[in-house]
Amino acid sequence: MLAIIIVSWNVRTLLDRCIATVQASLADSGIDYRIVVVDNASTDGTLVLLRTRYPGVEVIEAGRNLGFAGGNNLALRRLFARNDWNARYVLLLNPDTEVIGDALPQMVRYLETHPEVAVVGPRLRYPDGTVQSSRRRFPTPGVFFWESTPLEWRWSDNPWVRYYRCADLPDNQEQAVDWLVGAALMVRRSAIERAGLLDAGFLLYSEELEWQQRLGACGRIIYLPSAEIVHYEGRSSEQIPTKRLILFHRSRLRYARMRYGNRLAQTVRVFLLAAYTAELMIESSKWLLGHRRDLRTRRVAACFALLRALSRSGNEVW
Repeated sequence: MLAIIIVSWNVRTLLDRCIATVQASLADSGIDYRIVVVDNASTDGTLVLLRTRYPGVEVIEAGRNLGFAGGNNLALRRLFARNDWNARYVLLLNPDTEVIGDALPQMVRYLETHPEVAVVGPRLRYPDGTVQSSRRRFPTPGVFFWESTPLEWRWSDNPWVRYYRCADLPDNQEQAVDWLVGAALMVRRSAIERAGLLDAGFLLYSEELEWQQRLGACGRIIYLPSAEIVHYEGRSSEQIPTKRLILFHRSRLRYARMRYGNRLAQTVRVFLLAAYTAELMIESSKWLLGHRRDLRTRRVAACFALLRALSRSGNEVW
């Protein structure tokens, strides 16, 4: 009934805990489930862990890093092509998560009793127990200038991003949203068959946004706070922090072009070039003044890498 897909890259310890909590959550539920791990060419002993400790878990070796969308699509195609096991629901689960209690049975029961719902997601928590923002409205053009840019670093509590992140709504009430952060998404199979797979053109970030825009035409997207999951946010991508930021902006610009056209995407790109040039000047000045030079050296290098990446695009945005 339930297929659980985990796309993993070099997070062996976290993946171990993730699978263990999935199994514990479903142990006495009576739900028929299968765990599928897509390994994106990990080099940290992930495959040894899976073969020795979790022989019942199906492993797909991608051979290279396909990203979140590509890895999930690989598993979805294989699952949907098989005749021996027909999942009604699919859970896309990050490897840096820990399921709390009966969160997964709750989500399954919700989909079973609400046929108009296409996607249900839990309340996410940080490891310290605080609530992690996971609800979103579709981004307006202004969001592209604020989210994860130097402007947000300077004014993180600005009203535009707060509205985008649904900070005006209570986080302890069940509610319909535009989309949910993709750390844990349980999706009705029939909705996937209607909406299609994820867009693998997004290597990382924005893929769940674009996908849920299509899934939303097949049913409601529901935030279910009674189901809770811990999310060690971004542990795979944090292994290469500068690349993470490059991929984030690359994906956001691609989405901006798809939703609002190339003119907005190019305007955002020019803004980012100006913003990171200003950051480069600020960090270089602090380095010259001798202020925490190790930190400034890393930040200057990051700014150069971002500016090189942003400068590569021509008429099309990446």
